[in-house]
Amino acid sequence: MKLFDGGRAPNPRRVRVFLAEKGLSVPLVPVDMGAMEHRQEAVSSRNPLQRLPVLELDDGTILTESVAICRYFEELQPEPPLFGKEALGKAQVEMWQRRVELNLFNAVAATFRHLHPAMKEWEVPQIPEWGEANKPKAVEFLRFLDGELAGREFVAGDSYSIADITGLIAVDFMKPARIQMPPDCTHVQRWYQAVSSRPSATA
Repeated sequence: MKLFDGGRAPNPRRVRVFLAEKGLSVPLVPVDMGAMEHRQEAVSSRNPLQRLPVLELDDGTILTESVAICRYFEELQPEPPLFGKEALGKAQVEMWQRRVELNLFNAVAATFRHLHPAMKEWEVPQIPEWGEANKPKAVEFLRFLDGELAGREFVAGDSYSIADITGLIAVDFMKPARIQMPPDCTHVQRWYQAVSSRPSATA
């Protein structure tokens, strides 16, 4: 088993943080995305979409998409549960994971990809208007999330989950995307301080 990893890129990092929370170690194959190595044969032969991360199992089976890879490891090692417990808990984690991914993670990514000069070769065509349009979308969701976090410790409830991992990485990615955390989002800031202080956050 080996994991083709993209370093600081958000989706590869999601898997590394997840593995760290599980206490799992998987051999990494570093891929320099800045040098466009993800578009070379080693990755494109395994994932024609030329995106990372890519997990190759010992029998040659390929898994792509960060959350799908995390689900695979959740099944291999259920503890600690990062996709929830029982039917309701799992549904709640799924709901919040999707909410955070669609409304925050993707908005931050669109802002970065369509506005940052380093992404001109990646996002063709770059549409600056779309990048600017996503900034308020991210801020609006943070304010929504702030109200939710007023009553609980973590995004999906009382336990840390994949929804927190997605949220952590989205907030971290706001810096290169040049999106400011609203100063009135005190509950989000409390949550972010807690999740970014976990040892897994450095993975």
